[in-house]
Amino acid sequence: MNFQFDLIEDKVEFFEAQDLKTLEKKINEQIEHNKAILLSVHSVTHQMHIEENGQRFFSAVVHFKQKK
Repeated sequence: MNFQFDLIEDKVEFFEAQDLKTLEKKINEQIEHNKAILLSVHSVTHQMHIEENGQRFFSAVVHFKQKK
């Protein structure tokens, strides 16, 4: 039996939340998880949308890359 392991080089993850504090918590938790597979944050993009009822909605895209 032959096993071959390939390292993940790039990973893009999407996050959403009703408030900024929750969004930040979700991203920080995933950063810790991705450290275990040797990925670090390459870039972060975020947006806020206000619905017709005035409620805010936050989203973010985080690009992780392999540590070199």
